[in-house]
Amino acid sequence: MKKREARARRAKSCRSRIGKGSLPRLSVHRTNLHIYASIIDINSTKILVSASTLEPDVKSGLASEKKHGGNISAASIIGKRLAEKAKKVGISAVAFDRSGFKYHGRIKALADSARESGLEF
Repeated sequence: MKKREARARRAKSCRSRIGKGSLPRLSVHRTNLHIYASIIDINSTKILVSASTLEPDVKSGLASEKKHGGNISAASIIGKRLAEKAKKVGISAVAFDRSGFKYHGRIKALADSARESGLEF
């Protein structure tokens, strides 16, 4: 099985479980240089809250010299920022959609940071 097919299979499995619930989903996407997270309403598929390493506030606060968000520290910053934005909107519980990515590294750091900041999964 190729890498893309395996990720698509994991994403399909994860989303089918999330679709049965009524909570908004926290969707995560990562690339080599950046990480993106957004909370999406299941019924209307509208984005309620989002955060990424491309935001000017986050980009200026990144520790690396190249200012890219492809590391664990940037992922934890995004998780914390997303949880703070969600609290302002009134969201306290979400379903975690890792988009087929394995739960380790940056994905795990983002999830742990969001949990510590008050989001419930």
